[in-house]
Amino acid sequence: MNTHFKDAWYHLRHAGSHLGRGIREELGPAERKAREMTGRERPTEPSRREKMRDNLRDVEHKAKKRSRTAMRDARNRMRMS
Repeated sequence: MNTHFKDAWYHLRHAGSHLGRGIREELGPAERKAREMTGRERPTEPSRREKMRDNLRDVEHKAKKRSRTAMRDARNRMRMS
């Protein structure tokens, strides 16, 4: 197969994948509405952004807890001295 056909197949596959993504994106709201009406909703998975936000909140909470514990221990040591 010569290079023109190889290039054509590459572009055809690329266009097909974009077509699939576009159809899913355009029909997404209609699919959600149909699932709501029939009572067969998909369980929503947290997006990457939401997962990252939750992770950051957990890390922040742990850091606050550690710093408060360290301050409490330091105060107790100062009182003991």
